[in-house]
Order: sequence, then C-alpha cells, then structure tokens
Amino acid sequence: MNATTVAVDLAKNVFELAVADAGWKVVDKARLTRSQFARWFDNRSVRLVVMEACGSAHYWARSLRARGIEVRLLPAQYVRAYVKRNKTDAADAVALLETARAADIKPVAVKSVEQQALQALHRTRSAWMGSRTGRINMLRGFCREFGLEVAVGAARGLAQMARFIADEHSGIPAMLRTPMRLVLEEVRLMEARTESLERELAAIARESPACHALTSVPGIG
Repeated sequence: MNATTVAVDLAKNVFELAVADAGWKVVDKARLTRSQFARWFDNRSVRLVVMEACGSAHYWARSLRARGIEVRLLPAQYVRAYVKRNKTDAADAVALLETARAADIKPVAVKSVEQQALQALHRTRSAWMGSRTGRINMLRGFCREFGLEVAVGAARGLAQMARFIADEHSGIPAMLRTPMRLVLEEVRLMEARTESLERELAAIARESPACHALTSVPGIG
C-alpha cells in the first residue's frame, strides 16, 4: 500500500492512524499498539507523517526521519480547533491531517536527544524546587499552628525551624518533632541535589555556543 500522508495520534500504548492520499482524503485508518506501530512503516511508502508535538513525538520523529520519511510536528493548541464532533483518538488523527493543510501553522522543530535530555534536567530541577517550597511551607504551617512565628526567607526560616524542632520547650508536640525533622532532612537533601544539578547545567552552558551568545546580552548574563 502506498500512502502519501499518515497522521498519528500518539498515546502511551495505542496509536491511532489516519492515512490520506495525495488529495488529503482519508483512505484508511488503523489502531496499533506501540510494537505494531514501530513495524507498520516497513512495507509502506509514506512521504509525510504528521503528529501532535509532545514529549514522545520527538522520539518517533527521529525514528521516522531515519527511515527517510518527512515528519511534521504540529502545536497541540492549533490541532484542537480542527477536531470535529466528539473528541476521540480517531477524530484527533483526522484533525491532524486538516491542521497539516493549513499553510499558516508553523511546525514545531524536532528536538535532538541532547535537547530533550537538557529539557528533562531543567524539569527535574523545577520539580525539586517545587517540592522544596511545598515542604518548607508545610513546616511553616505547623509552626504557626503552635504559635511559633518563622522569619521570612527560606534560609532564615529553615534555620529557625530547625532550632524549634531541636528545642524541647519550643511548643512543638513531641509526636510531631520526628516527622518535622525528617521533612527538614528532605529539604536539605533536595537543596543538595538541586545545587549539584545546577553545577551540571552550568558546565553544559559553558560548552554551549548558544548560551555564550545569550549570556553576553546585557541584563541576561
């Protein structure tokens, strides 16, 4: 079977495909598992594959490009406008075909392995920072509940709360001291991990021409 364009609605385990001819008319549909999808292109001549830009789309885009197939990743917010009737995986796949025909929609660049890994490092840092903030706020809340005022600022607040936990006469109930101490240790651990990750990111930035160019701009560097 020779297909001109294939739109793929990606998912964790099951992928929905809409196959179109040269006139963008849907001539076939398929619902494939992950392993079936990897083999589906073996005996088919496909010119273009269209997918919605997401984390796994970049992996599949690189795999398909290695086969010599053109891949176009489309921004998710533009695809939604072309979904007709009820939103289903099959409808999303057809909507991808309609979106790909729009000349004014710019595709998303396919990320390299290195770019995706770097993005994952930044997401890891953000997650750790968010968890740290949540735990600090929880400890502050506990202290307020027992009439203890905590200084503004993470560093000052953590040092003060550590003293409250260590002081048997601070007003914190004995049954709560050990859990609060463990939470405080989690905060310290996340701070150490974040600092280590930031050093790694700084080392990567020093080797990146793009980062050198950005940091040379006044107000950014």
